[in-house]
Amino acid sequence: MTDPTGGDLLAVSLINQGVSTIFGIPGVQLDAAADALQSRTDQVDFICARNEQATTYMADGYARSTGEVGVAMVVPGPGVLNALSGVATGYSANSPMLLIAGQIDSKAIGRGLGALHELPDQTGILERLTKWTGTARSADEIPGLVREAFVQLRSGRPRPVAIEVPPDVLAATSRAVAAENVAAAPLVPDEQQIRAAAALLAAAERPMIVVGGGVLASNASVALQALAEALEAPVLMTENGRGALDARHRLAFDSLALRAFRQDADLVLAVGTRFVSTFGTQVDTNGAPVILINAEEADLGAPRAAVQKLHADARLALSALAAEVGRPTRGSRESEFARVRSWLGEQFDDIAPQREYLSTIRAALPDDGVFVSEFTQVGYAASACYPAYQPRTYIGPGYQGTLGYGFATALGVKAADPSRAVVSVNGDGGFSWTLQELSTAKRYGLGLVTIVFHDGFYGNVRRIQKNRYGARYFASDLTNPDYGVLADAFGIRSAQAFTPQELAGVLADAIPANEPILINVPVGEFPSPWHLIHEGVPRPAPLAPGSHLIERAGV
Repeated sequence: MTDPTGGDLLAVSLINQGVSTIFGIPGVQLDAAADALQSRTDQVDFICARNEQATTYMADGYARSTGEVGVAMVVPGPGVLNALSGVATGYSANSPMLLIAGQIDSKAIGRGLGALHELPDQTGILERLTKWTGTARSADEIPGLVREAFVQLRSGRPRPVAIEVPPDVLAATSRAVAAENVAAAPLVPDEQQIRAAAALLAAAERPMIVVGGGVLASNASVALQALAEALEAPVLMTENGRGALDARHRLAFDSLALRAFRQDADLVLAVGTRFVSTFGTQVDTNGAPVILINAEEADLGAPRAAVQKLHADARLALSALAAEVGRPTRGSRESEFARVRSWLGEQFDDIAPQREYLSTIRAALPDDGVFVSEFTQVGYAASACYPAYQPRTYIGPGYQGTLGYGFATALGVKAADPSRAVVSVNGDGGFSWTLQELSTAKRYGLGLVTIVFHDGFYGNVRRIQKNRYGARYFASDLTNPDYGVLADAFGIRSAQAFTPQELAGVLADAIPANEPILINVPVGEFPSPWHLIHEGVPRPAPLAPGSHLIERAGV
């Protein structure tokens, strides 16, 4: 029996960690890894994208919709550079992703010889966009690097990691043993800090809880609900935290509710959130003291000021707090909650056209269906008010705000569980980034429902040019394909809807069919949502009713 190659050791080490899907594009520097995967197709699915950018978006969608590690594999140089936008998005959104990055020959690294796909410092580039990066200099090192990658992925704050594998290292043989499975090692909270925080919570009369992506990353929803119900505390979910508590729960609120609840709050518990404003300052709590819980130590420091800080896993900390707090006596806050919900409804009336489309999509999706947003007009509104019913059913771009990430990310969600309903919401601008991945949807039978809200512009750029620059428009208009013809070219279904009611009819058929479909929704100008998303932005003048609708004959 021959000794395994570095490619074999890489493949088996990944399989031992539970990896069953890899998104990638093969290339000459990865030949030995591709050959090792080819002989293990019964254990690992390899989904080949049409651009490296899509591989990391897909891995991100896979990771955030499942909580498992999403894996991408690309060649060095331009392959890595193309993949970095997905890595950056995953970094901003607590995504447990592993990038397998090709390298040039190990003996040439750092010598500047102009090898194929060489970058001046690829390792340094990756180190600045990942939690950890390792480079294999011999086949013997590969199992240890895979093990360390998964230690990093399964402890502390989840963020992307990378392993560089030169072609000669992948082709070399070794007597090393593949890495065994790495168990999760969440950060255990300090008992004394738990007691101190619990005492503050028990003494508060009107506490509120603000949660971010860390709650989802640590699977802390059950513990969160138990603590919130014990404290009779409203739970305000940031965009990354959507779905941490079922939006239909009486304690569940959109993050905009902070502006109402803080008027009388006497304590704020912020869990798994960076808890900073758009302008880099601590979130305004109107003077209410703050308890911070975060697995990322840096997110406990300035500019945040807290009466108690817990560097800990969200699930372990919330479970410990719920046990310590018990059931303090609380009067009903239902009248307060009703008042805040009424106020929220009034605020969200400003974006009624977007909400109508969102309500249509929400009604069509089952409870566990996944909504993948985009940086587009309906997507902006979704970040403020989309009602997620289960954890990991709303996926946004995090603070990276990556235009064009959504469609490919949604393909990764669908690949993770092909039986699960997934809707991808796009604008015509962002969709153009990765529309070639319609080929991937067709090739692998990924039954993704893709909606393109089509207005012919980079809508937000256009709005700014209209409102701030006297309608001096510049490079904000688009030349788009005929979306029906585009879908036909890739051999997938298409549909068109001009109103939310028409979209409801299309979705009623498309979601149960579970096959790829591209839905074109021509729209006009939507009202701006930015005053609802970012505090301090002035409320805009209202648009004429129906301005977002397009006459069928006018398209």
